[in-house]
Amino acid sequence: MARKAVKSKSKSRKSRSKRTSRQKPGLFRRLFRLLMLLAGLAIGIGVPWTVWLDIQVRGEFEGRIWDVPSRVYARPLSLYSGKPVSKSSLLLELKASGYRQVTNASVPGTYSVNGSQFDINRRAFIFEDGSKPATRFRLQLRSGSVGDLVAVSGSEDPGLVRLDPAEIASIYPLHDEDRTLVALKDAPELLVTGLQAVEDRQFKHHHGVAFRSIARAFVANIRAGKAVQGGSTLTQQLVKNYFLNSERTLVRKANEAIMAVLLELHYDKAQILEAYVNEVYLGQQGKHAIHGFGRASEFYFDRSLQDLEPQHIALLVGLVRGASLYNPRRNPERALKRRNQVLDIFEVTGLLTENEVKKAKGRPLGVTSKPRSGGSRYPAFVDLVRRQLKRDYQSSDLSSEGLKIFTTLAPSEQEYAQQAVSKGLDDLKQRGLPADLQSAIVLADVASGEVRALVSDRVAGRTGFNRALDARRQIGSVIKPLVYLLALEHVDDYNLITPVKDEPLSLRQPDGKLWSPENYDHKSHGELPLMDALVHSYNQATVQVGLSVGVANLIRKIKQLGIAVEVPAVPSTLLGAVELTPIEVAQMFQSLAAGGYSVPLRSVTAVLTPQGELLSRYPLRFMPLENREAIALLNFALTRVVEEGTAQALHGLLGNNTVIAGKTGTTNERRDSWFVGYTRDRVAVSWVGLDDNRPASVTGANAAMRIWARLFRSLPIEGLDLRMPDGANFVWVDKQQQALTDPSCPGAEQIPFIEGSEPQKKTQCLKNQKGKNKESLWRKWFGRKD
Repeated sequence: MARKAVKSKSKSRKSRSKRTSRQKPGLFRRLFRLLMLLAGLAIGIGVPWTVWLDIQVRGEFEGRIWDVPSRVYARPLSLYSGKPVSKSSLLLELKASGYRQVTNASVPGTYSVNGSQFDINRRAFIFEDGSKPATRFRLQLRSGSVGDLVAVSGSEDPGLVRLDPAEIASIYPLHDEDRTLVALKDAPELLVTGLQAVEDRQFKHHHGVAFRSIARAFVANIRAGKAVQGGSTLTQQLVKNYFLNSERTLVRKANEAIMAVLLELHYDKAQILEAYVNEVYLGQQGKHAIHGFGRASEFYFDRSLQDLEPQHIALLVGLVRGASLYNPRRNPERALKRRNQVLDIFEVTGLLTENEVKKAKGRPLGVTSKPRSGGSRYPAFVDLVRRQLKRDYQSSDLSSEGLKIFTTLAPSEQEYAQQAVSKGLDDLKQRGLPADLQSAIVLADVASGEVRALVSDRVAGRTGFNRALDARRQIGSVIKPLVYLLALEHVDDYNLITPVKDEPLSLRQPDGKLWSPENYDHKSHGELPLMDALVHSYNQATVQVGLSVGVANLIRKIKQLGIAVEVPAVPSTLLGAVELTPIEVAQMFQSLAAGGYSVPLRSVTAVLTPQGELLSRYPLRFMPLENREAIALLNFALTRVVEEGTAQALHGLLGNNTVIAGKTGTTNERRDSWFVGYTRDRVAVSWVGLDDNRPASVTGANAAMRIWARLFRSLPIEGLDLRMPDGANFVWVDKQQQALTDPSCPGAEQIPFIEGSEPQKKTQCLKNQKGKNKESLWRKWFGRKD
């Protein structure tokens, strides 16, 4: 029995052992199946996902084209011996172009001044006609113009030097990223090596992800109890900035690692590093993000990347860790500490010597107080630029191709124009005019039609309604010169002393109402010379002359002068019941100021690619007008408006007696004030009024002319050239008698006439003078009377 029990227990143990041995292979099999399932899932999901990420990486990176804003530049200031320029104007030009005043102008982009002597170190720049190297020169100002102009370091006389132009605007893409592209070969070597030394020392050796760096950062963060070190490679940082967002999730980190490996698989280190240099976020200017070291160099130091010194490069590299945290304008002490940390790394890694680091640490941050440009410094003018470029370029091209757009704006003249409006309107308020008056100015070069300044608001830089381009208001008496021009073109019927009648008249309008124009002084002045009717801006005489030459001809003349607007063919048009904008009025009078050579007003001279290749040039387009002799006569008459007519206060406002042609304009109920005036080289239109078009108590002389004068007090003024073209001559006449006279006779004036239109009648004084002259000649020859 006992032996059977033992056998039974032995069989039981063997049975359990067999069951256990059968169970162990089954568990391992299940675990193996689970692992295979997970592997299958990983392959089934991971491989397609990796393939998709690979497609995304290659698709975006191979054809990578950054949207780069177009840069808009002012005209470059040309300096040469004899160039009219004041000290204040030159200082404004240097400031606008971002030049820094120093004691020794040894670095491009700096200048020093001692009295009237300037030492200027011009930056290298790609002008519209080619690239020019940096150059240092000195100039001496004498009596409001450039005297001596010499190159520094014993070079030859430069003859002419152009300052690199001010950047006045950027036309941004929709995502508001601002960058200046830099090729890796053009980047400073210290930037390329220093960036790797600080951010990724294993960059040349890893394949996108550095596990050793990740482990080191993990340990450092655990010890510190907070995130003090990152383990991302430059490639991972590029992937995050270029392809992904900054959210902190495991999925995003996994994608970042995979895409970094894929990026390294397809592209070499140089391509990846160049992309990083242009993509990394380094600051913020308003709503515009500063990306890449090229733009950051301009944003913080107002220098090109190639001109940076070691301390500047160290600051930019330090900003990679946190552009907001180490913002040198907001947090200068923190930025200085970070910069010095980077310099220490440069020394440890052998990029700089101990002495070089010590010298760099002793330098200030060198950051400008504010960026030279951001958006648009002169929005009204840039609006004109955009409109003119739309004829040739799509909006997307302007905001993404990184074009270099050269314009006609003169920063000093723009500044003077803005001051004239802002301070001028404040002065008008003190004189009792409405506090909410607005104004616009258009200033252009007479010969070229280049717009030098354009102001549309009393507040500098304010965007919104562009009054200079879009404020369509009645122009009043500003139209009268065209009426008298038409008359002077009828040589057989009119000259400047032809008698015209200034007397009441009534005309039936298309709506059946009578229109009875009155003069500003509510008086009629009878018969008077044509020129006097214009000089004193008499309405009744103007209508009489206008009806004789025809309203339809006036409308044709307006179009001939470059104004394509619908003008009502009614008699009130003769007195300015036509709505034009300030820039249209400027266009109209440019043709007169240029003596009959019409040139379309323009704001753009050339467009270049980012590499400096010419895309478009906008040359002068002269359109000679007929009857230039009549225009010369009209210009003479408009100088009389300034000397003795409705604008006779102008010389007092200017403080000189320079020969200027001008015309005031006032509309019904004194709603609008206009003044247009021109010298030999500048034509300008000033408008003052209220935006809601209610009566404003303004006249051409009490508002717009004052602002015009305030502008021209700051400009070098060359008097209008009154020499007559072929076919016209000055003659001594007596206006009241409409007769030829002698210079010594009472009432004698020298007035121009188109040949054949001079008076035939002679004054008695002239006849007497001729008799005396004959008698004197007889005595001279024969010594006795006849």
